[in-house]
Amino acid sequence: MSTQAIGLYIHIPFCRDKCPYCDFYSLPYDEELADAYVAKLVHAIKRHPFGKLWANTLYLGGGTPSLLGARRLCDILQAAARFFGLGSDSEITLEANPEAVSPTLLVQLRQEGYNRISFGVQSLDAGELADLGRSHSPNKAQNAILAAQAAGFSNISADLMLAIPEQGSNNLSRSIRLLSELPLTHISSYLLKLEPHVPMAQKKAALPNEDAAADLYLQCVDELAIAGFAQYEVSNFARPGYQSRHNLKYWRREPYLGLGPAAHSFLDGRRFFFPPQLECFTKDSQFDQIQHEPPNPVIEEELMLRLRLTEGFDTALVAELGGNYLPLLKEAERLATHGLCRVEGRRICLTPKGFLLSNSITAQLLEAIC
Repeated sequence: MSTQAIGLYIHIPFCRDKCPYCDFYSLPYDEELADAYVAKLVHAIKRHPFGKLWANTLYLGGGTPSLLGARRLCDILQAAARFFGLGSDSEITLEANPEAVSPTLLVQLRQEGYNRISFGVQSLDAGELADLGRSHSPNKAQNAILAAQAAGFSNISADLMLAIPEQGSNNLSRSIRLLSELPLTHISSYLLKLEPHVPMAQKKAALPNEDAAADLYLQCVDELAIAGFAQYEVSNFARPGYQSRHNLKYWRREPYLGLGPAAHSFLDGRRFFFPPQLECFTKDSQFDQIQHEPPNPVIEEELMLRLRLTEGFDTALVAELGGNYLPLLKEAERLATHGLCRVEGRRICLTPKGFLLSNSITAQLLEAIC
């Protein structure tokens, strides 16, 4: 097993209400079920079969992890710290919804060692929040962020959703302005895309068309930059020094272990995941339920993942693996004439315009290598 520090991801699959656009695996919150699940998580942390591992990031995602309350969340962190060597310099992130936190909970979590919190704000426009089926108000979201700061959190992130039904540039600008006035260090901004089976899609919600969505994305990139949030990944923006250390592991193809239903892992070059079924993870033989993904060529994965980052892809890796990177650079230079990427020496970086077409650009670049 690699001695490199891994990222540890823990999926908390409980929500009070499922948002009508959400495709993540989640279940209605239940006290007894939550107790049983946390017990299984702690068991998995202590008894995992992957040898000696140490981590320097922990990320609790969901679902709505903050619903577990202080006692359960502290139990999880204590087990992770003991068995994965998490220290005071580790990044320890909790996802939370604004309506699922209290000042007391935030103080308890910060005192226990959680040092980064990510709020599912999505918008600071009341109409947009209603369209998204969110149960918090703009004021509730703002107050939750301020309460986190008062509790001692100095690394606070918020989600901002783009291409919401009826969203216009003025509404987006207002949300960005209000967020930038709060003590945030990080913003994740996602284009809303609906899977066919989710309620919002079945009700045929009228999303902005592709061109309008692209305009909102580029507006967001520009306005967040003016507000001091530099883009470092397709959908992620941070003040200097506050990029998500955990999520960077995914995009830099570094090892991570995911625990919980639907959680994915990448260890020793192998990708595997737990099925999205709570009953599979809560069995005594929980690790027998793991499913393995077929391997992908290293270059393909590196190119796809690294091009999500503004730091881009270093074509020297192609040469290291015995390939010829010159056709790749030539194709990138052609794309650069259309404003889709930049070529800096042997490094290829997508522009914000290029991020909107990243799948097709990645395919073109891979074709140039083959």
